Amino acid sequence: MNKEEYLLPGERIDDLQLKGLQIIQNPEWFCFGMDAVLLSGFVPDGAKGNLMDLGCGNGILPILLSAKTRCSTLTGLEIQGRVAQMAQRSVRMNGLEDRISILEGDIREAGRAFAPASFDIVTSNPPYMVKEHGLLTREGPRAAARHEIFCTFRDVARAARHLLKQKGHFYLVHRPFRLVEILLQLREADLEPKRLRMVHPFADKEPNMVLIDAVRDGRPGITVEPPLFVFDREGVFTPELREIYGS
Repeated sequence: MNKEEYLLPGERIDDLQLKGLQIIQNPEWFCFGMDAVLLSGFVPDGAKGNLMDLGCGNGILPILLSAKTRCSTLTGLEIQGRVAQMAQRSVRMNGLEDRISILEGDIREAGRAFAPASFDIVTSNPPYMVKEHGLLTREGPRAAARHEIFCTFRDVARAARHLLKQKGHFYLVHRPFRLVEILLQLREADLEPKRLRMVHPFADKEPNMVLIDAVRDGRPGITVEPPLFVFDREGVFTPELREIYGS
């Protein structure tokens, strides 16, 4: 099938610059950002087993991690039907149906939809903004990607705890302004933060993202890794960023 035949009106195909992978996106909804790419680089290359991505959107994390890890199966859970269907078409377009499954479903119902301890790894790039902070409309994929409309971070943490096997890893990306709340809610869900890395746009700027690796029922003790800098100067990625992007 011609790849253009996978597209619906308003959609486009973007090249991920990684082992020939491509993804379908709709600019009027919400295209994936740098945070998803950074999270894919935070998951160790040697990761294996079964992986679940909570709130997978257009499927960017499962698709990237299918090339970056040794995971045998990658499942994405997305509540918005039309977004999940777009992700499913990207999976088929890349010929990854044997490894990636995209399911339509509610993170808050993960305890009913999946057996406990079904996954070795859980990932999530959850909505960052609480309630209606800066929210212009409660409708559409763009609002749902940025704001806690369909679930809160506590819902995400509880779902991850249910899904993970003992000592399984939960990898997430979030915003530093909510860091205290996030760490407390991870511990509340028996997910012990073990690694933390701040992401700065420039070396002299405050961090605007944080990457966290938490372990189900892990022992206390966290490693704060060296900061990750995005740009050497305006418009020029650092060597580490270019490596994460695969360029």
